[in-house]
Amino acid sequence: MPRFKLTLEYNGTAFVGWQRQKDGRAVQQALEEALEAMCSTPVETFAAGRTDAGVHASGQVVHFDLNRDFTADRIRDGLNFYLREQRIAVLESSIVDDTFDARFSATARHYLYRILNRRPPPALDAGFVWHVPVPLDADAMHAAAQVLIGHHDFTSFRSTECQAKSPERTLDHLAVSRVGEEIHITVRSRSFLHNQVRITAGTLKMVGEGRWTAKDVKTALEKKDRSAAGPTAPADGLCLTRVDY
Repeated sequence: MPRFKLTLEYNGTAFVGWQRQKDGRAVQQALEEALEAMCSTPVETFAAGRTDAGVHASGQVVHFDLNRDFTADRIRDGLNFYLREQRIAVLESSIVDDTFDARFSATARHYLYRILNRRPPPALDAGFVWHVPVPLDADAMHAAAQVLIGHHDFTSFRSTECQAKSPERTLDHLAVSRVGEEIHITVRSRSFLHNQVRITAGTLKMVGEGRWTAKDVKTALEKKDRSAAGPTAPADGLCLTRVDY
């Protein structure tokens, strides 16, 4: 039974996230329905990252097993036909060894958070950026972000509903830069806690406004209390861009 690996791009606006939920439509559900329509058999899929409701992806990785004699290209093109109305696209498809696991074989996940930092609201990028009309200091945000790099207890930077057994994670990369009218926050880690990137973005935005300093971010981290950190930034600006194996 061959194992297929897919790289997906999707607009998460209309979805409740990657994972199937009791209420609302999930990316996983849409993909599995397309696979069943194409292959005439139920197929279970597994993803590298369980993106939350409204979060986008340009490099989500999925695997599944299929007892059918399909080429990788046929899987890609067939799924894109069935997904054409779903705002989900299969960018790449390949057949991999059965030891490959989209989630557990991953060595790093990359996310990008986009803040549109200008007075006028977005028109073309509405739903893909967090609009912050007041000026932000990207250099101050970057300096404060360095406090969070490394291995820490990120209790202050995870949702109170996070189900991870441990609040400890290792951030390998966290950078903030200005790109035209946007502030880009890029982050890399083997794994993340629930809402960790969005809480980080919300906290660094306070630094950019001049309300907090790097010292305040460090204090919030050390308190190990969700109420000590900044707000959870909107899902709109977050995108899973790449997964390393």
